[in-house]
Order: sequence, then structure tokens, then C-alpha cells
Amino acid sequence: MYQYPEHLTEQVANLPQTCGVYFFHGDNCAHPLYIGKSVNIRRRVQSHLRNPREARLLATTRRITCIETVGEIGALLLESSLVKQQSPLYNKRLRKIRRLCALQVQDSQTRIVYSDALDFSRTPNLYGLFLRRTAAIDFLLDIADQERLCLTHLDIEKGRPGQPCFRHQLGKCAGVCCGKETPQAHQTRLIGALEQAQVRHWPYPGRIAIEERQGQLKAFHIISNWFYLGTAASLHEAEKLSFPADEFDRDCYRILCRRLFHESREHIHLIDRV
Repeated sequence: MYQYPEHLTEQVANLPQTCGVYFFHGDNCAHPLYIGKSVNIRRRVQSHLRNPREARLLATTRRITCIETVGEIGALLLESSLVKQQSPLYNKRLRKIRRLCALQVQDSQTRIVYSDALDFSRTPNLYGLFLRRTAAIDFLLDIADQERLCLTHLDIEKGRPGQPCFRHQLGKCAGVCCGKETPQAHQTRLIGALEQAQVRHWPYPGRIAIEERQGQLKAFHIISNWFYLGTAASLHEAEKLSFPADEFDRDCYRILCRRLFHESREHIHLIDRV
């Protein structure tokens, strides 16, 4: 049952009211129970303490620590990276995903491809980022229903060449399977429906440093192929941060995609020039 965690009150009062990442520790100091982030660490942790749904976490927490960051981007990237590295018991989001899948539309064919076989940061014509094959198929089925697409033409169902599919008989397919619609028209509707889910290419030839400022403070977040390499206090230190990005990081992609494509790029520094 929930009881207000009085044993944590003093620790919470000493937390800063700044951006950063916070940690709930149990008896095992080696691995935190929970990792979170906020633009105001103290206020966010206080909200945990008042939440009856987190009774078990609060009862087993013995210590709360934090790492301050210059801004929100740094907090988001650091939280995502640390959760993947340490796999806290109570973090259900941001866990390391060993394999993603996506839809690839190429040469009038639609197929499901996987991140352990292709570099998603460089591969063209990818749509959607899914944890499971079934999720990718469900997404494609929803689009097929909306756009009257043919499941036979999409290689989801088997059919006989030149013969109308079952969905066409129900009025749910425009008839590319039996010549009533051209493959080009079918493809145009498919691409139009998928456009909002297109996976963006990494738009730089190498690593970049995203400069974040808070008053007089600065931080440089180093990114390569949608993979967070770390944060440095200066561009000189940033140039030294380098290790191979071993997989496409969906969370880093989501954190940064809007900022790189839709916001001002004046704070983006290209480290590797070719």
C-alpha cells in the first residue's frame, strides 16, 4: 500500500531545480531502480513521491541522485543513453532495442527490412520504425484499408496473376490485381499514405555537435548517424568523442529529427568535413 516516503523528503529538498537526469537507487548501488529526466529535477521527483501508483518503487528507494545538464536536449539524450546502458528495473521505455524493422518501397515492391541487416540511417525509401514484424504488417493493412490497396500486390496475401483478389470482390481493392488500376496509380497512393512515416536519412557526412546554451553555460552533444556519442564542454573536446554507432537508435532519432529538420541550424557544428 502507498505511504508517503518520508525517508526521501530531505534528499528531495536538496535536489536542484534545473534540467537534468535523476536516479532512484535501492539497496544495490551498482544499478539504479529508475532513471528519469526533467527540466526541473526537484519538482519532477516530488511528483513521483505523491504518486500512489509508484508505491513499490518508492518503498524500495533508498537514495536519489542526479546529473545536471545545460538544457532539455542534453537531458533527453542522456536519459535515453543511460537507460539503454543500465536497464533499470522500473524503466519500461527507452530500453535497448536490438532489432527494428521498417517498410521499404523500392522498384514497385514493398518489403519488410531489418536494422541488423541494413543501415537505417543511410538506406533510402524506408517508412515507419517498428519493434515487430506484426506491427509493420498491421500498419500496412491500415493503409490498405484507407487507400483501397491490393494485399496481393503488396505481397501480404497470395493470389493468381490477372485474377481479382478477395478484397476487390468486397470493394476494398481498386483492382490493380486484375488490371482495373495501373501499378503506377497503386504505387502513388501507397507512397502518399506512407509519406508522413518516412525515415529520414542522416543529413550530414559525419559527426555533428549540437550546441545547447543556458545562460552562460554551453554544452555540445555529439551525434553520428542518429546515435548519441556523448556531451562535451567545448568543440575541441567534442572532436575527441568518437566510437562506432553499433545500431540505429530509434529514441535518439525521435529526439533529434524535428530539431535537425524543422528548427534553426545555427547551433549545429559539423565536426567531420569531407
